[in-house]
Amino acid sequence: MSSDFVFWLALAVKLVLTAGIVVTASFVTERAGPLIGALVVTLPVTVWPAYVFLSLDHDTSFIAESVVGGLAMNAVSGIFMLVYIVLARRRGLAVSLLTALACWLVLAMAARYVAWTMIISVLANLVVYPICILLTSRFRDVVMPPKIRKWYDVPLRTLLVCALMGTVLLISNVVGPRATGFVAVFPISTASTMLILQPRIGGRATAAVIANGLYGLAGIGVGLTALYISIGPLGIVPALALLLLVPVTWNLTVWVIRKRMGSVGGRPGHVSTPAIAPKGLSMVSSSNARPEKVNPSGT
Repeated sequence: MSSDFVFWLALAVKLVLTAGIVVTASFVTERAGPLIGALVVTLPVTVWPAYVFLSLDHDTSFIAESVVGGLAMNAVSGIFMLVYIVLARRRGLAVSLLTALACWLVLAMAARYVAWTMIISVLANLVVYPICILLTSRFRDVVMPPKIRKWYDVPLRTLLVCALMGTVLLISNVVGPRATGFVAVFPISTASTMLILQPRIGGRATAAVIANGLYGLAGIGVGLTALYISIGPLGIVPALALLLLVPVTWNLTVWVIRKRMGSVGGRPGHVSTPAIAPKGLSMVSSSNARPEKVNPSGT
């Protein structure tokens, strides 16, 4: 077999495997309930495979350097989610998502001119996520209507994930590790959730799911930090294991804490607050906010 054929075959296999992980996670999201769904969506189902695949073609120094850029972009992703949450409650999908993507792109381009170090990237995450979580805490609690799956959901989600993974794998061969890290942590799962859910359940309910997802993105930042710290002394395999295990443990911890606080809507149809929801509806969890009715139009 020619080298070109092997390359494209390997790329196709990587894309199919990663898309399968993300699409499966999205189905779990629809069945498990809002908070659990948000935490599943924000598991490192695209970040982890991206770094696994990069490790097959690059050395540990390249991976460590890309983590610095990846952490910087993880902070930018928090701002991307904040912009969407605020806009989606009042605006349609096109305005909300495109504006949030434009903000991400502008900030990503500006970040290229910053002399990022690991300390600066970590500090950026420590500043951005607590602020974003605090600002959106009142938006996490709404009554969600049942989700009706459309025929194009699976193909659309698969195409989005394949587009991201293909871009990461291809540009890593022609650009430096920082730029690769920028693209590797783009929240494609979160963007796919916005694109799929808002036309179906409305802007306010989708914004509530994304607001819960801020916790998960913060956990990915912790996982990237663990990867950076461990890759030198432990090697690439244990470091990649930590990149997967740390965010999973983080999200489980968030779920346990919220459950003990009495603010987890564990499954569709379950209401975790004293308010009575209409039959067939589920609650997006929050610890302090009062439930509000969903307007499917997002207005």
